[in-house]
Amino acid sequence: MCTERYLAAEPLAGDMDDADALGPPAKMADRREELTPMLSQYLELCERYPDSLVLFQVGDFYETFCEAAELTARLLEITLTKREDSTGRYPMAGIPIDNAESYIETLLDAGYRVAVADQVQAPSETTGIVDRAVTRIVTPGTLTEDEFLDEGNNFVAALAPGGTRPEQAGAADGDDLTSAERGFAVLDVSTGDFYATGGDADAVRDEIDRFAPAEAIVAPGLDADAFDDGTMVTPFRPDAFAPDRAREQVARYFGDPESLLAGDAEIRACGALLAYAEYTRAGEADRLDYLNHLTRYDPREYLLLDAVALRSLELFERRALGGETDATLFGVVDETACALGARRLTDWLRRPLLDEGAIAARHDAVGELVGDVQVRERLHDELRDVYDIERLVSRVSRGRANARDLRSLGSTLDVVPAVRDALADAEAALLCELHDRLDPCEDVRSAIDDALVAEPPIELTEGGLIADGYDADLDELRATEREGKAWIDSLEADERERTGVDSLKVGFNQVHGYYIEVTNPNLDAVPDDYQRRQTLKNSERFVTPELKEREEEIVTAEERADELEYALFTDLRDAVAAETERLQAVADALATLDALCSFATVAAERDYCRPELGADRFEIEAGRHPVVERTQPSFVPNPTDLDRGTVAVVTGPNMAGKSTYMRQVALIQVLAQAGGFAPAASASLPVVDRVFTRVGASDDIAGGRSTFMVEMEELSTILRAATESSLVLLDEVGRGTSTADGFALARAVVEHVHDVVGATTLFATHHHELTATAESLPRGRNLHFAADGTSGGVSFSHELREGAAEASYGVEVARSAGVPDPVVSRAHELLDRGAVADAEESGSAGAEPGASDGSASASDGSADAPAVAPNGGVDEAVFDRLRRTDVANTTPLEALELLSELKAAMDE
Repeated sequence: MCTERYLAAEPLAGDMDDADALGPPAKMADRREELTPMLSQYLELCERYPDSLVLFQVGDFYETFCEAAELTARLLEITLTKREDSTGRYPMAGIPIDNAESYIETLLDAGYRVAVADQVQAPSETTGIVDRAVTRIVTPGTLTEDEFLDEGNNFVAALAPGGTRPEQAGAADGDDLTSAERGFAVLDVSTGDFYATGGDADAVRDEIDRFAPAEAIVAPGLDADAFDDGTMVTPFRPDAFAPDRAREQVARYFGDPESLLAGDAEIRACGALLAYAEYTRAGEADRLDYLNHLTRYDPREYLLLDAVALRSLELFERRALGGETDATLFGVVDETACALGARRLTDWLRRPLLDEGAIAARHDAVGELVGDVQVRERLHDELRDVYDIERLVSRVSRGRANARDLRSLGSTLDVVPAVRDALADAEAALLCELHDRLDPCEDVRSAIDDALVAEPPIELTEGGLIADGYDADLDELRATEREGKAWIDSLEADERERTGVDSLKVGFNQVHGYYIEVTNPNLDAVPDDYQRRQTLKNSERFVTPELKEREEEIVTAEERADELEYALFTDLRDAVAAETERLQAVADALATLDALCSFATVAAERDYCRPELGADRFEIEAGRHPVVERTQPSFVPNPTDLDRGTVAVVTGPNMAGKSTYMRQVALIQVLAQAGGFAPAASASLPVVDRVFTRVGASDDIAGGRSTFMVEMEELSTILRAATESSLVLLDEVGRGTSTADGFALARAVVEHVHDVVGATTLFATHHHELTATAESLPRGRNLHFAADGTSGGVSFSHELREGAAEASYGVEVARSAGVPDPVVSRAHELLDRGAVADAEESGSAGAEPGASDGSASASDGSADAPAVAPNGGVDEAVFDRLRRTDVANTTPLEALELLSELKAAMDE
């Protein structure tokens, strides 16, 4: 179950005990009339943002008070102090503003939203309480600060139902929960990436898994269980999902929603998501001007990889190593030079293409870059100097970019002409298109270069931003300031000569300004025009009329220059923001080019081949697992030769390579349809619509589901959703239950996939009886991984061969894993006894002992033959007792007692 957080409904809570720490502090609300003006201001903001922890600026710190202070101190492990005023004593906890982001990140990780309340008025502008306002609301899905983000996308999502029922047309929620239609939208606030789609609940759940949003808002009444534990789920204001309001919201940004989106549910999701994004901007302008594109897509346009496939194929995270990314498909093929390319490559792997023309266009571009080493390396070197301009443009548009951000944007635009030049002779259509789309934005680049100094400071209000010669008025003010300071610099020498006091000093501080300091023993030499300004223990400080006049000139010039610089900078920033669409188009082209170069680099350096898409069968020569071959230098390539619709039963020992091989085929398919080359000598493949996997053991103990139940649920999804155009990987279906049940399930699945579904399927199993089933099916195949059993264990060749495996060599694998010799010897003894008994009962006593793993096929090869002999030579009384036992109503203790009795009977 996902973590739920409520907006404008209930106070947000990290856990139940902390619920009262948010919203209006009870201790303050009860004594409202007694509060100081500052605490009244804090209480008002808490009431306005009851869903968030309010960080309230007091000088150089963000403070929290009362219950919120106790919570904050505990979560952030900071000191809880006490403040005393006319209200009394109350808890207070604060964090330094200069280091606030790290503390805010901790609060987000703990499951909280944060409302940052800044001072929006200078203390010098008022004689009373300084005005404060919430300037931003920080939530997991709407982060824009670089400190919180990696190079990947960070999505916030919205989920909405279809249209309203007639009797609810005027209702606030307007939810048609009887409709199967769902609208789904995702937005990366930091980059402006905005996508929308729709479909039934299952289709939308697959898209949720694909995008893995950090946060989501959910229409009232909808089930939030579609989102996993990694998503903070928020039922947002019901009116934001109302059809009319949502339609107006979408129209404000993109025009007629009916021409962009397919149906009421998608409009409601997009409208509500825009409203939520605006809500989190708090003090900023409502409209997000950098949102220029809303991409509506049909999931059927892409190869679908659901959450199970993403995990089991380890596209982005390794399950076995706690989420490490290096040993994943993305980690192996990511040779991108910039953050733009890394995000684009991630998107291509999450959403491989189905359109053969679009796939071929990517392959053409990759192939050309593979063949031209100089161009590829030149592009890579240039792209390394590209900043994350999608996020830079976002900050510029929101008025949060500083001068260094604009300089980074300008530096990226400096790269564009060189990139265009490198593509000047390109022949692939996609590379030619990218060349034409790379607008150098010379006007923007020149404006930034002309206006800003080469290395501007971070602060925007303290001067030093604007280059000399950019503005005549600013140059004049700076000249006045420089002349005044030059006069000050010469004043000390002049006054020493005039007074004869060699220890005389000219200095400056923020309180008293410029002064002339004379030590006490030399006070008799002070001229008459010196005016006392400050008395110290060992000296006196003076000013002269001329010094005061010069100080006024300098200070006035500095203040006016700083104000003018800030105004000139904001004008520049606004001018750049007006070119958002052009800059986003450049970012899009650079991202695509970087992803293509990454595919090409990997293909060239690791000997990948160009795959041919659109074939009627899977033909892969010397295929390799792209991740495993990186860690296993002696990796053994294997071929794949399957007609579409083939059900191949793959047998062989554990550790022989069955699971690796199946994942290998799937990863080659994913890479090929994403536009990359394949780790193989050659590859000719059909286009598949989905890749399904039932690979590896997993459970959900907290949800009350065993490993077997989870596997059966995954299997159910595959059997219901797979088509003739799908690729299905099934590994050890039927384990986790009795041998008879497991084999029955496995055989039924093989027959159903073959006869009803028609999907191309690789089915790895230790049920050797299934090999007979495969032989009996028109499109059935038997494949196996060879191994040789020896007295010292088992030797794996990791080679895929036709036909069925002779044995599973489970006992030998156990020996190799270090299982104690007595256990291994006993297992061999039991295995040999069972094999001989089975052979005698079935009339095949000449069968080789040890050739079975306990589930040998019947001598006649019939698929209907029982897995074991009726009694194996054991006393009939034992079987009679078992037949009479009601297993479903037997307690664990009774079962143990029965087992003990049966064992004793067999030992007699």
